[in-house]
Amino acid sequence: MTGILIIAHAPLASALKACAAHTFPDCAATLEVLDVAPNLPVEDIEAQARVLLARVRQPEALVLTDVFGATPCNVAQRLADGMTVKVVAGVNVPMLWRSLCYQGEPLDALVARAVAGATQGVMQVATARPQNQAQNVGLRTGHDQAEHHHQQ
Repeated sequence: MTGILIIAHAPLASALKACAAHTFPDCAATLEVLDVAPNLPVEDIEAQARVLLARVRQPEALVLTDVFGATPCNVAQRLADGMTVKVVAGVNVPMLWRSLCYQGEPLDALVARAVAGATQGVMQVATARPQNQAQNVGLRTGHDQAEHHHQQ
């Protein structure tokens, strides 16, 4: 089973772990998080990340970060060897949940599932009310649809 480490700007990593624990209460053994606080030296962040990675690596690990090019991602890239530790940036809840569901798959397959979960979980949702909403009966006119007994 592949371990997962989330490295993100504070408090995102801890918040994502709370979401994971809410849905997958048994994930604690294979999920660690590191909240990157402002003004923390990069060397300290990397040292903490290495300790956490050692806890979850079994022997493979997936490191999820929030923003490509930011400190958490840069630290994660230093940890990755491309073989047993891989990094995916842009972590969101669907990505995390998908990763937790498929931890038993090989690392490359897990990376693909994580990316798919992230992208498939982002969508625009309806911004208008449903069409079968209650109508205001005080505004009846000759062309008011309230007088007709059909729906569009």
